[in-house]
Amino acid sequence: MSKRDYYEILGLDKSASAEDIKKAYRKLAKKYHPDVSTEKDAEKKFKEVQEAYDVLSDSQKKVQYDQFGHQAPGGGFGQGGFSSSGFGDFDFSDIFSSFFGGGASRSRPTQRNAPRKGSDIRKVMTVTFEESVFGKKEKIKVPVYDECHVCHGSGAQSKSDIKTCSRCNGNGQVIMEEQTIFGRTRTRATCPSCGGTGKEIKNKCTNCNGEGVERVTKTVEVKVPAGIDNNQHIRLPGYGNKGQNGGPNGDLYILIKVKPSDEFVRQGDDIIVTQPITFSQAALGDEIKVKTVYGDVMLTIPAGTQSESKFRLRGKGMTNVRTKQKGDQHVIITVATPKKLSAEQKKLFEELAEIEDKPDENKGFWQKFKSNFTK
Repeated sequence: MSKRDYYEILGLDKSASAEDIKKAYRKLAKKYHPDVSTEKDAEKKFKEVQEAYDVLSDSQKKVQYDQFGHQAPGGGFGQGGFSSSGFGDFDFSDIFSSFFGGGASRSRPTQRNAPRKGSDIRKVMTVTFEESVFGKKEKIKVPVYDECHVCHGSGAQSKSDIKTCSRCNGNGQVIMEEQTIFGRTRTRATCPSCGGTGKEIKNKCTNCNGEGVERVTKTVEVKVPAGIDNNQHIRLPGYGNKGQNGGPNGDLYILIKVKPSDEFVRQGDDIIVTQPITFSQAALGDEIKVKTVYGDVMLTIPAGTQSESKFRLRGKGMTNVRTKQKGDQHVIITVATPKKLSAEQKKLFEELAEIEDKPDENKGFWQKFKSNFTK
């Protein structure tokens, strides 16, 4: 079988720069790395990407490859000239780490049969403002990779189809020899036959194609706590994808999106509401009904209240998710100026205009004004 072109594997053309090659490798290595990828044949694709990068990132190898292709002097790339089956003292995670957080370290290859935690799953849930105040319970559908119900995670049709790898004797690692410019070297690498699992499967499970996992949809009950805010997460441990080799399952993270309210605005644990009152209520004072998320309450408006005055209703805000203490509701008063006046109201305002500079005259005017204006 002819080998794929290295440029094609990395999605590049021959004019690609060294930086282009490096960027393409980082992207694909992260996508197909066996420790994080859930795609089928991820390990095979990762090896292809690694082999292509090993050649194209080396200026001398790249020159030979561009001139001779896979039939370069010395046996060809990936066939003896530049081995892709072993990574020296680096395993997949070492190579991955050197590009995505930390420098490369000289260490023994990590065996594929070691317990590994499953990958996490992230979902988005939208709730109303009222639901964010009081909390709720909701069942959602979550697609996950779970243990194959046919082979129970073994990847084989039966127990008799599983045997110890004959190449590494179950160790998951082999000693590789290759010829370099410094002479012949011996390095330890992941076994290419079993992929580091230490096992070979004669007949793969037909349901999961030997992967040991299958895609299923699970119903999960999510408890949204009272007081949750927009863009906060809910973590459900163990509800992610299945772990490998006895490792724990990943986690499920729910990102909460809160729909805005037409009446209330949240600021931290406090709630802000705007309450309009009439000119007479502001001037003479009154007791008004104010809406809160917990029901209506009565608020006393003192005489002479100015527009944009603020009043506090203690304990009528949001519940703090951690402390369980409630914030306050702040009421911002706006004085509504009347746009249309009856003849009687207009007469009263004219009288008011005449006596504004005479506060001691007609002390009974205010009571008359209030009774007429609020009819």
